[in-house]
Amino acid sequence: MLFILKLQFKSSQFCVNPFKLQNETGDMSNLRKKLNPHDPHSLSDKFRKKRFRYFLELIKDISLPVKILDVGGTQSFWEQMNFTSPDEVSITILNNETVNVTLPNFKFVKGNATDLYKSDNSEFDVIFSNSVIEHLGSFRNQKKMAEAIIRSGKKYFVQTPNYYFPFEPHFLFPFFQFLPYKIKVFLLMNLNLGWYRKQENKTDAETIINSINLLTRKQLKELFPSSKIIKEKILLLTKSHIVIKLH
Repeated sequence: MLFILKLQFKSSQFCVNPFKLQNETGDMSNLRKKLNPHDPHSLSDKFRKKRFRYFLELIKDISLPVKILDVGGTQSFWEQMNFTSPDEVSITILNNETVNVTLPNFKFVKGNATDLYKSDNSEFDVIFSNSVIEHLGSFRNQKKMAEAIIRSGKKYFVQTPNYYFPFEPHFLFPFFQFLPYKIKVFLLMNLNLGWYRKQENKTDAETIINSINLLTRKQLKELFPSSKIIKEKILLLTKSHIVIKLH
């Protein structure tokens, strides 16, 4: 299962459209609004911008414009970070689903997160990936992505939610990742959970559950053994991890 599962689901019948949250009512809808990454006033956006400071620190010594390969990203992310100036960056978005780019210093390349070596990454200064690796569905695919990033020999910045954080960020349900598999499927077939609508059949529910594999810090160390791992915290709890290669 490829890394664009996250992006496919967010535009399919499986998912709640974050751009239509203002039309919803109820506690879950209010929670989604607060955590909507597309809303520049949301809590999620505040975390993203705070996290982005680590990325700016990583690239501060690179000559401008910094040439970035964004694995599984979108142009809108960089617009939210206010980091789109042609004088500062040249960004290539790698995805195996078409991503719309409109700025002259942005380029879309069709490709696969687990096969970066098939892309011409010699032209890039740094590889960036934000909340993608957990959507590869299996540790085997995650290992392929990590190996491809490491093999590039470039600086990299890879962010992913922490498995042990008590609030699961995709289903917006406390301790969801620790529940038995059958219970997860049952809940998704009976409730709207986080960014996912209630599923009418078991196969669709299982597809969604299987598409997400949160990682522990220990697993990240296994995937990126020579990297620095930064803990992104909230209320003394590690919300996510940022994996960085400095040189």
